[in-house]
Amino acid sequence: MEEQLMFAQNNRERIQAVENSFGPSGKALSQPGRVLIGEGRLMKLSRRGPQPKAFFLFNDVLVYGSIILNGRWNKNQQVLPLEYIQLEDLEDSTKMRNQWLLRTPRKSFYMAAVSYEEKRAWIEHIEECQSRLHSAGSRPRPDFAVTWIPDQASAVCMRCSNSFSVAHRRHHCRKCGFVVCGACSKKRAVIEHIHPTKSLRVCNMCHSSLSTMKHRAEIKEESRGRGSSTDKICSDEDEVDWCSEEEEAEEQLEAHDPRRWMDSLMETWSTYVYLKPEHVKPLT
Repeated sequence: MEEQLMFAQNNRERIQAVENSFGPSGKALSQPGRVLIGEGRLMKLSRRGPQPKAFFLFNDVLVYGSIILNGRWNKNQQVLPLEYIQLEDLEDSTKMRNQWLLRTPRKSFYMAAVSYEEKRAWIEHIEECQSRLHSAGSRPRPDFAVTWIPDQASAVCMRCSNSFSVAHRRHHCRKCGFVVCGACSKKRAVIEHIHPTKSLRVCNMCHSSLSTMKHRAEIKEESRGRGSSTDKICSDEDEVDWCSEEEEAEEQLEAHDPRRWMDSLMETWSTYVYLKPEHVKPLT
């Protein structure tokens, strides 16, 4: 009993320290039944290349943010419910080591650890927490955001096959993840599992498919006497400012020398801390 009380006190202090590290802009993390499982640093692949992020694993959510001062100050806090996370282990390649894919309804991205052992620790502990949540009763699995095909994977538009250049830039369809040109991705549409109201860039083919689905849904609603949907799909000229700084950094993956960012990770790595699993209980 005394050991459990001591653990509970230490857990509250650790969670408070995580809250404080994000300052007043961060979300409150303390709540009954929540336990901090582990914390450490991982590389997250984004538009500006691999970026070191501080990650905090709780028994129900995964929290991460940009590092301002190692171990003390973070920003751009993101909170991902574990019930809505899907992991995919990836083999090492010539460009990436100790990597895996993390999918959520709003976005999907690549992550990498400094070693294979660290990678396995993160994956296994996340899956263990998910298993405990599922055993306690879970909500239906959501649709997950597609993983964007890296820029360097295609020299031509994956819809019209025109070559990319300085003037003919690459873009990504938010629905299929294909690398497409501006002419093939002028349309905007709502993709509800990414954002319920914002209109996002999609390729012409996906726009046509989404429009057909939307039309069928409207007809179905009308047949039920509930009226039709009035969701707006933006015109070609509309520019929708919907991304946060964190999400905007995902827009375009670029080629980078893996040795450079892995060396950077080694220089600033803080060892992954795994807390006592016997104290982790499902939320009630």
